[in-house]
Amino acid sequence: MRVRVPVFLRITAAAATVGALEAEAAGKAMEPDRQMNAIRRYPIIGAVIIQMIAALVVIALKTVLAGMIDARTFFWGALAVQGLVAAALTRALGLPVWWAWIGLLFPVAVYLALAAGSLPAWPFGVAFVVAYLFFSNTAGERVPLYLTNRTTAKALLTLMRERGATRFIDLGSGLGGVVRALDGDGRVALGVETAPMAWLVSVLLSRIKRRGTILRQDIWSADISHQDVVYAFLSPEPMPELYEKARREMKPGGLFVSNSFAVPGVTADEVWELDDSRKTKLFIYKVNGSQSRPAD
Repeated sequence: MRVRVPVFLRITAAAATVGALEAEAAGKAMEPDRQMNAIRRYPIIGAVIIQMIAALVVIALKTVLAGMIDARTFFWGALAVQGLVAAALTRALGLPVWWAWIGLLFPVAVYLALAAGSLPAWPFGVAFVVAYLFFSNTAGERVPLYLTNRTTAKALLTLMRERGATRFIDLGSGLGGVVRALDGDGRVALGVETAPMAWLVSVLLSRIKRRGTILRQDIWSADISHQDVVYAFLSPEPMPELYEKARREMKPGGLFVSNSFAVPGVTADEVWELDDSRKTKLFIYKVNGSQSRPAD
């Protein structure tokens, strides 16, 4: 019996072929642990491979269930299975949660794009450009756009007041909310951001409110030598290198604060657990202090 593969699965398979070629160029012959590191470093490769695996699962189900259910029911079931399998595999690989959401919704997005075939192409082009302007640093720096909530901003303000800190920098400041919340009353807050649209919006808001300074600069070239508190809400990927940057460049007694992502192999001097919906944890490291030590 001939199995008819839905169009969105054929598109997924084509995308997977491109992803496989990218993976081969990145070093397809690496050992398993190095392959996992490559996938986490370039999650788009892992996401495409996962969609390919999910598509194979759906094709297998089509073969098993042939003649048992009608085509329409299977089509919608296939969308659900493809998304759920992709999301589960994404989490199993340890990719960030937002990649799981992309994996879950990708089949539906492909279907909607195909169903909207009569629409002009420019809305999709505009959507792509806007997404790039907000999230362009995701691919290059492996840092998604995370926004710090008000509860966390208040906790950071409390931290600065308790420690007598007056200079603050947010590495990857997004829309600049933390910078504006902390600047003033004798405190100088600075943010650095590379995504063009996020940087532009944050600069405009900071100028309107006259609070804080936002620079279009990557986190690695930022000067943190004069800062009392260096704050980051990024992802697990850059934390080891970022901690080493803090150790090299910050003045003794400075505080390196990471929102949600601990530095692997290093015990934080303090961990603040906040009472917000995310159950946010702030990992606080005293740079060049005797307490920052390798984890047991």
